[in-house]
Amino acid sequence: MLAIAQPSGPGGPETLVWAEVPEPVLGPGEVTIAVAAAGVNRADLLQRQGMYDPPPGSSTIIGLECSGVIAAVGQGVSSFAVGDAVVALLAGGGYAERVTVPIGQVLALPPGITLIEGAGLPEVACTVWSNVFMSAKLQQGEWLLIHGGGSGIGTMAIQLAKAMGARIAVTAGSTEKLDACAQLGAEILINYKEQNFLDVLRSEVGGVDVILDVIGAKYLDSNIKALNRNGRLAIIGMQGGTKAEINLNELLRKNATVHASSLRGRPLAEKALICQQVGAVVWPWIHAGLVKPVIGAQLPISQASAAHRMLEAGEVTGKILLTIPGSAQA
Repeated sequence: MLAIAQPSGPGGPETLVWAEVPEPVLGPGEVTIAVAAAGVNRADLLQRQGMYDPPPGSSTIIGLECSGVIAAVGQGVSSFAVGDAVVALLAGGGYAERVTVPIGQVLALPPGITLIEGAGLPEVACTVWSNVFMSAKLQQGEWLLIHGGGSGIGTMAIQLAKAMGARIAVTAGSTEKLDACAQLGAEILINYKEQNFLDVLRSEVGGVDVILDVIGAKYLDSNIKALNRNGRLAIIGMQGGTKAEINLNELLRKNATVHASSLRGRPLAEKALICQQVGAVVWPWIHAGLVKPVIGAQLPISQASAAHRMLEAGEVTGKILLTIPGSAQA
């Protein structure tokens, strides 16, 4: 089959090549998906650079989410059949014509969503749900601060929080992205290139109850200061570095919590539970028109290098998708 490979080894976007690779091997409790499209994520950029290896036993092909049609089912699988339209959360392998996936990480394509659009759902929906709702337990009426509100993660977090009845503040680096966040339901719009988010929050609402943070070390101190009593900080990225001092007195005084997690390396049972909850709660919100994938760009997978450059440059609001030639919907 064809997939994105790096025959010259890790490096820049130019190392990504659409080439022949071995077929994935279907195991018990798995399905093979004929991929229609794959989502592009920041973790993909790190893997391309040799800085984020896939979990042991996972595909070494880049790609953490996809949409497509089931082409084969493994032993013990009864919940899906060949021909079903699905989306899937992957540990790897999405930038390819076919991928095998544990059945617990496969979800039916939501009604009203095209097969291509569906590729922009699994990673962001599962990341936001597991961190903002399962771990940080965002409640109706609470304030959520989302750093990077115009990203794929950010645009999904705004919509899920609004559907839950929470109130939303965001940071982003352009007027265009902030306008998009406002249209999705964000109330406090902070241009981090021009404003200090902590000062704005203190002026507008005093503080927030939950923060979803993709920056990491650079924002740690300000994030903790921005929390209300019993606040929860969920760290899911390290764009601003990996090491920082933490003010324990501030945490103790506020009875606050700092939680850091990644999705890719979690045990299969944990990922299956997250997918199950997303299917039970988020999919009905999509069907009701409360949530939708925000697609900022769609490119053929032969242009994966260009997609990576676009994501690195922060040029796109929402998700970037790669479509697979020959698929029914590409």
